[in-house]
Amino acid sequence: MKLREKPRGDEMNMAVVEVAVIPMGTKTPSVGKYVARAVKVLESEKNIKYELTSMGTIIEGDLEKVLGLARKMHESVFGKEVSRVVTVIKIDDRRDKPLSIEGKLKSVKEKLGEVQ
Repeated sequence: MKLREKPRGDEMNMAVVEVAVIPMGTKTPSVGKYVARAVKVLESEKNIKYELTSMGTIIEGDLEKVLGLARKMHESVFGKEVSRVVTVIKIDDRRDKPLSIEGKLKSVKEKLGEVQ
């Protein structure tokens, strides 16, 4: 499936994507070591901006590239102790103006009166 091209320059080709990788059937409720495997996928990439949060990872970049990274993150969690992984992906893909993690935060903070 080919993704639809965006109408303008590179700054218009940015999406903000949240990825949550959830290993199932682990021996303990702690999953930090598995999540770390997924984050290492992002650490090895160049020109990718991401933010680790307590409930997932927010990635900013070209949608096609980010979706490929989400798949790599998903696959990285499988192993001897994990035979099932659920990955949740949320995509914010604007086509009318540039989109960034910082821009989204600034917009909400402005409405809260926190940014002048």
